[in-house]
Amino acid sequence: MTKNGLTYADAGVDIDAGNSLVERIKPAAKRTARPGVMAGLGGFGALFDLKGAGYTDPVLVAATDGVGTKLRIAIDTGNVDTIGIDLVAMCVNDLVCQGAEPLFFLDYFATGKLELDEATRIIEGIAAGCEASGCALIGGETAEMPGMYHEGDFDLAGFAVGAMERGAELPAGVSEGDILLGLASDGVHSNGYSLVRRVVELSGLTWGDDAPFTDGTLGEALLAPTRLYVKQALAAVRAGGVHALAHITGGGLTENLPRVLPEGLGAQIDLGSWELPPVFRWLAETGGMAEAELLKTFNAGIGMVLAVDAAEAEALTVLLAEAGETVHHLGTITKSEGVSYTGALL
Repeated sequence: MTKNGLTYADAGVDIDAGNSLVERIKPAAKRTARPGVMAGLGGFGALFDLKGAGYTDPVLVAATDGVGTKLRIAIDTGNVDTIGIDLVAMCVNDLVCQGAEPLFFLDYFATGKLELDEATRIIEGIAAGCEASGCALIGGETAEMPGMYHEGDFDLAGFAVGAMERGAELPAGVSEGDILLGLASDGVHSNGYSLVRRVVELSGLTWGDDAPFTDGTLGEALLAPTRLYVKQALAAVRAGGVHALAHITGGGLTENLPRVLPEGLGAQIDLGSWELPPVFRWLAETGGMAEAELLKTFNAGIGMVLAVDAAEAEALTVLLAEAGETVHHLGTITKSEGVSYTGALL
């Protein structure tokens, strides 16, 4: 006979709740199935058949990311339905910059106490992001860790693996005179939210107040999910003429474009080639932010940049526009290193 009869549930961990969550999310994961997936959820590991996915001599690409302090807004407002899309987008948008097709995704969800309805909504969002990017949700981990998180808090991490045939890696062939095509963002995406939250504090507004720059509440506007560029970008790559792609995340245009440029080359961007979206204008004006700070912290309305052969720029613009993208001709690749700007956003 035990002395005190303590159970794991008494310590704050409900194994049955975790098992119930797996059952709840199986239909969502099943919707993301694609060629190459070999098993469902629940095993110790997830299997994926590269040959079954159609590859003969593949190179694998892996990426991992989180959502950052955008989670704080989701938690404080209770609006957790799209935060999983952000998680997927931050990983798969990076993979496509290497020329890779995202194949599968795994998530890590950690919380102090597992709330089944909330967790299901979060993972449904992850599945929606996977489905939209042609990527299978083949596994993950739910960690209930009492004492590690404040009540109601949680954290997310994502892990994506993609592939391309050997020799198709990007960037490749970036040259002086290449045209820079910018694909519009859907808002702030998932970077700079520590600064966003500081600006909101300065404004005196709450998440439930009307957004000063668009319809709906401020919380809803700032939770607009990160745009998924995967299928559109891969279509452009397969059409030919794409030399590099840059996902514009933390560091903005200023720091992300040089990551895909060979030594000795830079980018010249005309800031008058697109209009700064209202959310960024509000953030800059409310926070007294300099234009250089804006361009180094946020995407400023451009979520993905393609460096393309000048002869293919118009055809690729049409292809991307037909795929639903708003395309801006930002500038060109130059022989001067770094990113230089003409014109003004503010």
